[in-house]
Amino acid sequence: MIEQTQQKSESSVVTLTPLAMEKIRELLQQENDPNLGLRIFVASGGCSGLQYGMTLDEEQEGDTVIAQGDFKVLIDEMSLDYVNGSEIDYVDSLMGAGFTVNNPNAVTTCSCGHSFRTASGGGEPRGCACGR
Repeated sequence: MIEQTQQKSESSVVTLTPLAMEKIRELLQQENDPNLGLRIFVASGGCSGLQYGMTLDEEQEGDTVIAQGDFKVLIDEMSLDYVNGSEIDYVDSLMGAGFTVNNPNAVTTCSCGHSFRTASGGGEPRGCACGR
């Protein structure tokens, strides 16, 4: 049993665009595992100090769980402060396809949008590998 799980409304932590929700549903259908949700996390690294990560995962102790209709979004305690208020979108353009994060907490971002720095800092900047 996961005791510290918190249920939140999607507007209180992160929002997902309709296109992002459609893509997440596609990915979850391919896995065909009802225990999986979209995990959004932040890790040290990237040219701005912190980088976003997303994976399909099962709920863990301490996660904030955002019910999103037929699926859930999972955010660990450490990442929660960094992504609070963010919008997740899915972009398919000539430059490539993938999820993007519009994060109001970021004061600096890499040109590729995969790494960022907040006013309170965190992580050590590294060389840019985004190729842009």
